[in-house]
Amino acid sequence: MSRRPFAPPRPAATTVPDDTGCTVLHVDMDAFYASATLLSRPDLVGTPVIVGGGHRGVVLSATYEARRFGVTSAMPMSRARRLCPQATVLRPDHDLYARISAAVMETFRSVTPRVQPLSLDEAFLDVSGASRSHGSPAAIGRLLRDTVHDEQGITCSVGVAPSLVVAKLASTLAKPDGMLVVPREEVLPFLHELPVGALWGVGERTEEALVRLGLHTVADLAHTPRATLERALGPATGGHLHDLAWGRDPRRVEREQRERSIGSSTTFESDLDDAVLIRRHLLALAERTAARMRAAGLTGRTLTLTVRFSDFTTITRSRTLRDPVDTARALHASAVGLLDALALQRARVRLVGVRMSGLVPVAQAPLQGVLGEREHGWRDADRAVDRARARFGADVVRPASLVQRDPSASAGAPRDLS
Repeated sequence: MSRRPFAPPRPAATTVPDDTGCTVLHVDMDAFYASATLLSRPDLVGTPVIVGGGHRGVVLSATYEARRFGVTSAMPMSRARRLCPQATVLRPDHDLYARISAAVMETFRSVTPRVQPLSLDEAFLDVSGASRSHGSPAAIGRLLRDTVHDEQGITCSVGVAPSLVVAKLASTLAKPDGMLVVPREEVLPFLHELPVGALWGVGERTEEALVRLGLHTVADLAHTPRATLERALGPATGGHLHDLAWGRDPRRVEREQRERSIGSSTTFESDLDDAVLIRRHLLALAERTAARMRAAGLTGRTLTLTVRFSDFTTITRSRTLRDPVDTARALHASAVGLLDALALQRARVRLVGVRMSGLVPVAQAPLQGVLGEREHGWRDADRAVDRARARFGADVVRPASLVQRDPSASAGAPRDLS
C-alpha cells in the first residue's frame, strides 16, 4: 500500500509557542543532495531537477519542483524521467555532500556537544545545556537555520519538542525551510491527529497490519489495548508503538556515533562482461569512497566488494587488511583482488559496489607507512587532490585511466551504501 502524506493543522503562528522543556531538536536538510548540487547551478533553482543518472540507476534526490510530479528518492531513473520529462538531470557529487555535511555537523557541535547524526543530512540535538549561551530551544533552532543557510547556502527544517519521536515528526511537517515547536501540553493532540504510518518506526508492512486491525490514526492506536497490539505485532513492536502513541519516548540523544561503513555502487547502463572496464569502474568507486573517508577523518580495514549479475544474483566478498587505509590506490587494489578471485569468465555484470567498514578516526589508528614508499607518497597525493577538488571542482583531477572514458558517465548514479 502507498504511504499517505500527513499534514495536520499546525499551531497558530500568531504567538510564540511555549518551548519550555522542549530540549530535543531534529534538524533535517531540505532536499539535501539536490540543494547542494544546485549550488553550482543557480540558474536551475526553482525548476524540476533530479540528481541521479543513467536509465538503470536510481534517483538520489529531487527538488521539490520535481517531487510535485511524483519523483521520489530511490525511484528508478527510467520512471522518474517518465513522470517528469522536463526535469534537468544532474550527476551527484558525493565529495561535495561529505564536505557540506561535515561543516553542518560542526555548526551543530558549536551549540551543543550532544549531537546524534542519523545520516549526512539530519541529526538530533540535545540543547538542554545550551540555553545560557544560546537562548531558548526555539531561538537555537532559528540560529541553526540562519547559520546553515548563510554559511552553506542550503536550507534546513527544525522540529523542537520534548522527545525524539515528536521532534522528528515536527521537522517533517515544517518542511521545507521551516520550524515547528510542539509544546509539552500539545504533544498528545499533535500525535493523535496523525495517521499511523507517520510514526517513526512504522514501515509499510507494520502499517498494513495496523490498518487491517482498523487502526488508521495514532489516536486509534493509543486507544487499542496494549495486549492486542502485542499479539498482532509482537511484544516489542506492539508495546513500543503503544508507548509512542501516548507520547512516551524514553530515548535520549546519544552523542555522535561514527559511521559504520562508507561506500558507493554503480549500476551500468548495459551489462558488462569486460574485466578491464569493470576494474575501471572499481577505480572510480575507490576514488569516491576513499575521498569520503578522508573527509570524515576516518580510516578502515575491511573492504567489501559487491557484484550483481544480469539475473540479479548478488554476491559479496570481503577482505580485512593488516593496517587501516584511506587511499584510493589501496582500496582499488583490494577490490580488484577480490574481483579476480571470483574468476567471472565473461559473466555479465549489472552492478558493482565498494564498501569500507571497520572505521576508526585517523587519530586513534595512525596509518602505517608502506615499506619502500617515498616520504611523500599516495596519502599525500590524495590529500593534495582533495584540496584541489575542494577549490576547483570534483573533476579537476582524475586518474589517467578515467580521463578518456569516464565510467560514471554511463554507469548511472552512484548510490550511498553507508
